[in-house]
Amino acid sequence: MNDNQEFTLHPDLQRDCVVVASLPLCELLLCNDRQYPWFIMVPRREGVSDLHQLDWQDLQQFMNESSMVSELLMQEFNGDKMNVAALGNVTPQLHVHHIVRFKTDPVWPKPIWGQLPLKPYSADEIAKIKRSLSAKLTAILER
Repeated sequence: MNDNQEFTLHPDLQRDCVVVASLPLCELLLCNDRQYPWFIMVPRREGVSDLHQLDWQDLQQFMNESSMVSELLMQEFNGDKMNVAALGNVTPQLHVHHIVRFKTDPVWPKPIWGQLPLKPYSADEIAKIKRSLSAKLTAILER
């Protein structure tokens, strides 16, 4: 893995998200929309817009982190379905959405994109999510 690259989070992601944790390869972000537990994983690799552009070690690490995050989020939020998607049509930096869906959420079963305006979290809600997930991620990564 190339850990010496400079990395800058795309302005769209900086505007719409909060960093929750730094994993070995990815930044884990919380999208600031309280209607869904919506997280985004961004590999710290400059100039990468699609998964196939990662070298094989980074791709394997990404898959491991994505699987771990998906499992943790489903346990944490007790969802009905985990949606994982990499689109990048608007924001070109590689970022992969991990969205916990519920049959009771506002747009089920439709995709969430473009359906409803964002409803931001309060600062306390963000802090609580960050505390809970950071502690659990640390415990998993230290095994």
